[in-house]
Amino acid sequence: MSFSGKEYDYIIVGAGSAGCVLASKLSKNPNNQVLLLESGPVNNNLMIHIPAGVYKAYLNPALNWNYDSSTEPGLQGRQVFTPRGRVLGGSSSINSMVYMRGHPLDYDGWANDLNLPNWSYENCLPYFKAGETYSEGEDPWRGGSGPLQVSSGSLQSPLFDAFLEAGETSGQGKSDDLNGYNPKGVSRLDATRYKGRRCSAADAHLSKIRNRKNLDIVTGATVMKINIHLNKARSINVLYQNSLDTIQSAKEIILSCGAINSPKLLMLSGIGPANHLKENDIVPIVDLPGVGQNLQDHATIILQYNCKKYLPIHGMNNNLKKLATGVQWLTSQTGLACTNVWEAGGLINSNEGVSHPNIQYHFGPVGFEVINKSIRVKQGFVLHVDQLRPKSRGHLKLNRNNIFGKPELFFNYMTESIDIKEMSEGIEKARDIVRQKSFDEFRGDEITGEVQGIDKHNMHELIKGLTETDYHPCGTCKMDNSNDGVVNEKLQVHGVENLRVIDGSIIPKIISANLNAPIQMIAHRAAHYILDEPQFDPIKAQFSFKKS
Repeated sequence: MSFSGKEYDYIIVGAGSAGCVLASKLSKNPNNQVLLLESGPVNNNLMIHIPAGVYKAYLNPALNWNYDSSTEPGLQGRQVFTPRGRVLGGSSSINSMVYMRGHPLDYDGWANDLNLPNWSYENCLPYFKAGETYSEGEDPWRGGSGPLQVSSGSLQSPLFDAFLEAGETSGQGKSDDLNGYNPKGVSRLDATRYKGRRCSAADAHLSKIRNRKNLDIVTGATVMKINIHLNKARSINVLYQNSLDTIQSAKEIILSCGAINSPKLLMLSGIGPANHLKENDIVPIVDLPGVGQNLQDHATIILQYNCKKYLPIHGMNNNLKKLATGVQWLTSQTGLACTNVWEAGGLINSNEGVSHPNIQYHFGPVGFEVINKSIRVKQGFVLHVDQLRPKSRGHLKLNRNNIFGKPELFFNYMTESIDIKEMSEGIEKARDIVRQKSFDEFRGDEITGEVQGIDKHNMHELIKGLTETDYHPCGTCKMDNSNDGVVNEKLQVHGVENLRVIDGSIIPKIISANLNAPIQMIAHRAAHYILDEPQFDPIKAQFSFKKS
């Protein structure tokens, strides 16, 4: 298509979890001309849609920004591979599909501690409900008629049964629904999956509206700069089909590029820390010191065990088994290819001093190893241990050698002693779960760290040598009205009119769970702010930790 002479009411940069929601909501009114731009390709790669193909999807360089952190001082100077989706649907097209909202106290903390009263959980819950159709039916916490299809774990495996029983006998408790009444304990996990297929943000929010005459969805289009005039966002420069075009906006420009690319694009446009912009020969237009700061992520350690019993899922390296499984999925969308692997997990308190779960588990009934960014399945089982509320904070900067290239990422994982302490506690409790009687017939040797030559009994060495990302970067354009904030509570960029950031970068303090669901909720709420429509009425639901 040609952008010559084109003007849109709303230009959305980035078609990830947030951008897809916004495109749907803003184009509902046929009088609004909406443009959705995505740097990556259309989401037609088969591995995107097969749940068990998740690792082939996120390791595919054609679907991925392929970031690496800078050398991490808390991780023995290692660099951490940081994949982010570069495809229609963004990271929701390549993630592990786990649907978690986070604890209500996370959002109440935003409201009470960060002076963001409109973002309490009772104000967010109606948007979570409106956004989903839950396979187990609607209730006071779950939705029954939203666009995002969410299903509870359905793969039958004795290892899942062993994990759930062990969670109870070890004292961690059990929840019927971690997104419902009791957000604590072990449970089967929900996934953005429907009838054996991934349900990405693109599937949920774009598939039925692609033909709206007032909506243009353009892939392969990379926005290079937002043009600001008299402190108003007026247009963008976009690289498309080897041509640099300028597209005008009549109302608003919305950045939904994610926690890495949204602050990068702001800085390329002259919005950010003035000194850093000058260092890169960019004229500062708005001095916003918070742009690129406050980088947060969930750190993870993967505990690996051999399994004494061979189970069907352990045979996925066999070429004939792979072929048969693939044919079954292609013909009926049933079988082992329908699992996203992480169908059980838990939320626990690592110690008695924390207010709500600060450790998350993802349990998989199969072992694996990564060799040259490819996955090999093993006869075993694994347990992700995620530290949910790190004290460590990082930042990102433009790359001085190529400001349009990959930014420099400094996560600072495990640079705070409290983070090491909580991760250690989470690992010990995970090992205690696996020591329970229900695992006796399955539990082989723990082989965590063997490939890397790391002593699994040396907790400090284990954490420093094996910690990786759990793929939830956020916070780099944080919602805050103070001097280090980037957007206000309606997600408008401070000091610039007609410009918002709506994605995971605005999260001021990281959510205690996976971020795909919260980001879609944030985008739905933001659409109402953009359109000046009333917010949904709050829902004062009961919870196990607080009855009213």
